[in-house]
This record gives sequence, structure tokens and C-alpha cells, in this order.
Amino acid sequence: MPRAAWVLPYEIENSGGFRTVFQHIGCLLEHGYQCDVYAPADLKRTVERYFGVYGCRYFTGYRFRCRYDIVFATSWKTAEIVKKYPRAIKKAYFIQDFEASFYPLGTEYLSACNSYCQGLYPITIGRWLARKMIREYHASAQYFDFCADVQVYKNLWKKREKAVCFIYQPHKPRRCSEIGLRALEIVRSMRPDVKIYLYGSDRKPHIPFACEKLGCLSVRQCNALYNRCMVGLCISATNPSRIPFEMMAAGLPVVDVYLENNRYDMPQEGVLLAHYTPQSIAAALLTVLDDQKKAESMSQYGQRYMADRTLQHGYEQFYQAVTNILSDAEWTCREPDRVYETAPVYGEKIERQIPPEVLRRLNSSEINHTLAGTLKQVRLLRSSRILRCIYRQLRGY
Repeated sequence: MPRAAWVLPYEIENSGGFRTVFQHIGCLLEHGYQCDVYAPADLKRTVERYFGVYGCRYFTGYRFRCRYDIVFATSWKTAEIVKKYPRAIKKAYFIQDFEASFYPLGTEYLSACNSYCQGLYPITIGRWLARKMIREYHASAQYFDFCADVQVYKNLWKKREKAVCFIYQPHKPRRCSEIGLRALEIVRSMRPDVKIYLYGSDRKPHIPFACEKLGCLSVRQCNALYNRCMVGLCISATNPSRIPFEMMAAGLPVVDVYLENNRYDMPQEGVLLAHYTPQSIAAALLTVLDDQKKAESMSQYGQRYMADRTLQHGYEQFYQAVTNILSDAEWTCREPDRVYETAPVYGEKIERQIPPEVLRRLNSSEINHTLAGTLKQVRLLRSSRILRCIYRQLRGY
């Protein structure tokens, strides 16, 4: 029985990335591997309950118990641990994001970049990361496609509302929540009949326009939401998220930003990529909301595109990559080409249609990250006489 070890970082969040790791551990289990998970805490109950993955052995900490055929790093903070383990026949790097971009240019950024230079075999989710590993880090990267659980994410053939759903996760800077909210404020000001749904976080900040905050949803609740709306907004400034592909599987047209990380995995027909200004993102959303034929065409294409990109398809690609590494097979390592070649959507055409008060807020960068700004946002300065006094004192300095 071949043995694999997976090394998880200390910063474990209940996210899609966490789910993806255990889905691929499950893939190896199904192929007869013994899989050991090394993590800072005992995850057995959580994994079995939420991800349905059974049969792993779990060890707290990073003290390896035996010799492994292959050991996987799962983040830049675990790459060094894997590199130093002498009793691993092969060492791989399961890469879901360009993690260096999570930090300002400095020590952590460069340390994360250095993790790609440790001689580990990269297996990436998506084509863009594989290209980046090949071109910038001279690593023989393999990839598996962005896929979706088509048993969950599917078109329910219900009448859709004139609505936008936005994956709102302010705790993840790469989700660009502020830019997304500004774009939605423009949409709402120009089309008051459009409903806005925010989901993905239980935080409930003050939003200057009418919207419904749904909080964290289960996968089936997400699919129901995708079937309720006419367009989905998901912004990811590093690697693409899996969410746009799940939206497409549900027949929901998608808007994201026109960055290199999205142009290697996003199809041209089911997605609109907009320049990364609120006005441009709003223009892309309005393009779908105002053009029924465009929306229907995008919906149909997205479903066709995702029909063959099942989870099993991705697992087969991943398993083949692992097999290549273990067998020392000669595999073709080519830089993937761009998939999305259409020009970005720009927002100049709608600039004059934006109400002046909304435009003033956009131009004044009104979102304030100071302590006082945060207190204002949650309305504590209005409700607390003591805090108002402190605020006035601070403004005097």
C-alpha cells in the first residue's frame, strides 16, 4: 500500500481551500493509498462531519511517524517542513493560490516566493499557477482544472430574480470586498429594482445601499442562490476562485476582474472580465442585467463548459500528476496558453449616469480603515457618548 502524508499549516480556516485539500486526500484514499494528515490540531471529527472523508490517520504537530512514498506541502509555511524530511521518496507541493500575494512586499512575501524554490513538485489548481511556476520558478508544474460538483451545482430551471449575488468576504483581502461593494452601490443607484445578495461571511457591516446579508451558506444553499439571481459577482485578485465555476455549473453568468490570474482559466463566453474599477465592474453587471439574450447565452455556455468538468475529472488529472511524480515519468511541461482573450469591460459609458452623491462617495474613498472609521461603520460613535468624546479628543491632536 503506497503511503502519502499531507502537512497542513497552523492557519486553518474553514474555507474552500481546506475542502479542496481533503477532497484530494479522498481521491488518494480511493486509489488505495494510506493517507496521514499532520496538522496543528485533531481534525478527524471536523473532516468526517463536513467533508465526508474517512480513513485518514491524524497526527497533531509535525513529527513524522514513518517513511512515505510522497509528502505534500499545502502552504508556503509547510514547504520547508516537507523539504527537510529525509524519509520521503517524493516531495510535492499542492498549490491553490499564489500565497505571496497575501502579503505586502516584504519578508513574508519573499519567504512565500522562496517556498516555490525548494525543489518540491508543484501540482496546482488551474493553469495560471502552473504557468507561473514554470516561467518564474523553473519548476516542472502539473495542474488540474477548476471543476464543480455537478450533483450539487446545477440549473434548477426556476424563474430568476433581477438580482446580483456577491461573495462578500472582507476577512480575505484578495476578495476585494470594498471594490465589489462600490460597484454594487453604482448598480443599485442606477437600477433601484435590482436586488443585491451578500453571502460568504457572517460579518454584518453598515452598507450604504439596500441589500440582503445571507451570511455563510451551505453548498446547497449556494446553488439555490445561484438559481435565484441573474448574475454573480466573484472577485479574486490572486488565483481564480472555484466559485465562478460553480456559478456557471448552476447556469449563472459571472463577472470577475480582468487580471492575468483569471485569463488562463476563465472561458470567454460564460464570464465577463471587467477592468478593476467599481465603474467597470458595475458596467459588466449591468450588461448582463439589461440584456436578456446576453444573459441567456452566457448561462447556456457556462453549463455546457462545466458539463465535463466534474469533480471526478479533476481527481483523475490530480491522480495522473501524482502517478507521474512517483514513476519518474517524462511528462510534457508546457506553459499553458491564455483562454480568455476578449477585451475587458470598461466603465466610461456609465460614468455620466451615476448619481452625483454616489460618484462623490466613490471619488472620496470614503471607506476608512482607522479605528474611528471602523467605529463609525458599525455606528458605535453614534450610540456611545463616551466614544464620541474620545473621538473628538483624538481629532484635536
